[in-house]
Amino acid sequence: MAQLWGGRFTKQTDQLVYDFNASITFDQRFYKQDIEGSVAHVIMMAQQGMLTEEEMKQIVEGLKGIREDVESGKLLITEEYEDIHSFVEANLIDRIGQVGKKLHTGRSRNDQVALDMKLYVRVGVLEIESLVKELLEVLLHIMEENTETYMPGFTHLQKAQPVTLSHHLGAYLEMFKRDRERLQDVFKRMNYCPLGAGALAGTTYPLDRNRTAELMGFYGPTQNSMDSVSDRDYVLELLSACSIIMMHLSRFSEEIIIWNSNEYQFVEIDDAFSTGSSIMPQKKNPDIAELVRGKTGRVYGALMALLTTMKGLPLAYNKDMQEDKEWTFDALDTVKKCIRLFTGMLSTMKFRKDVMENSAKNGFTNATDAADYLVNHGVPFRDAHGIVGRLVLYCIEQNKALDDMTLEEFKTISPVFEEDIYDAISLETCVNKRTTLGAPGKSVMEQVIEQNKQYLSKEWNPFPEKC
Repeated sequence: MAQLWGGRFTKQTDQLVYDFNASITFDQRFYKQDIEGSVAHVIMMAQQGMLTEEEMKQIVEGLKGIREDVESGKLLITEEYEDIHSFVEANLIDRIGQVGKKLHTGRSRNDQVALDMKLYVRVGVLEIESLVKELLEVLLHIMEENTETYMPGFTHLQKAQPVTLSHHLGAYLEMFKRDRERLQDVFKRMNYCPLGAGALAGTTYPLDRNRTAELMGFYGPTQNSMDSVSDRDYVLELLSACSIIMMHLSRFSEEIIIWNSNEYQFVEIDDAFSTGSSIMPQKKNPDIAELVRGKTGRVYGALMALLTTMKGLPLAYNKDMQEDKEWTFDALDTVKKCIRLFTGMLSTMKFRKDVMENSAKNGFTNATDAADYLVNHGVPFRDAHGIVGRLVLYCIEQNKALDDMTLEEFKTISPVFEEDIYDAISLETCVNKRTTLGAPGKSVMEQVIEQNKQYLSKEWNPFPEKC
């Protein structure tokens, strides 16, 4: 058992207790972050006169050697160690001797693990933000190609009004833009360094916390030592942002699953992102979309688990907080994998434009526009609503669409109708005459697409020079 404590104990830790308490099986992911934080801490200590220049060089070289050996597979992280901190420190002492014992001066495992978690989560935020941007670029490309691809818009899963595929996908573009901005906001709020807080009450050593923060790319040090070691708000915020991303992916997946069905046939998922049946040779299943939808609950579970863990904890650090890691690791892995797979599926998907347009023509999606036609010819809206309702009933009885009615049939129900009714209820007119902000007309969508191109062309700099 390799531990960083034990001087005041008279008995060896029970093996069951040791195993239950140990975190090395999962916090070994932190080896890069633990070494990065240790290097920054050692450089700062040398600058503050707490270590000699030679001691600093020995420790830094030893730490870098450990990292290189772990990455090459020469050095294995085993359960012989209680946690990643004891693994790094014990191996450092084995390699460079007594000077390695000075590494832990001026810090506690409490602020050390808080730092490691922030460094790890920070990388996760940046990776997910980048993946969301890639998804936005794919969406925008599809939107640009489909400003005149007509389809039915739905409410209650019932055909409502005609829209374009570009407009429909634009709704998801807005969702994922908000997701990206939430991630950026999480980063801005979390990027402060807890190292130097000690166990909870700081330290008597002359640490330069601003320098340590600077060395690791933080905006500055955290302001309260007790909050520094007990704060997991940034993890909760990230898990919340991830849960919303997964909710959006799940909604989109649900539509793709519906559109892929034999009843709709709006899309064809590429073979590379589909699977077959072990018994039914004709099947081509949308398993990626279904798994993304299913894994959403897994990410929700991580958020609820950590909220539940944190809700009853007094200040400052408590061992309960060790439970944050496995849930967070799993959630980050899940979200990254889901975004990558979903983006690949979407970028290779074929949209059946002819099927979509025929569906829009055969569901009375232009009924509202027929009512608007009457209103524009002096009929009160409530009366127009009733007239078009009778038109729809007549079409259902005759098994025809509004577009297929003769002018005489129109006039039988209302003499206000004239020849221009056909233009008023055509798909192109129905879509393009709605020109208010965010409506699906081609000219408006082209403006929206251009605005979003400009938005995506602007690089986000998470490490501005002055904050």
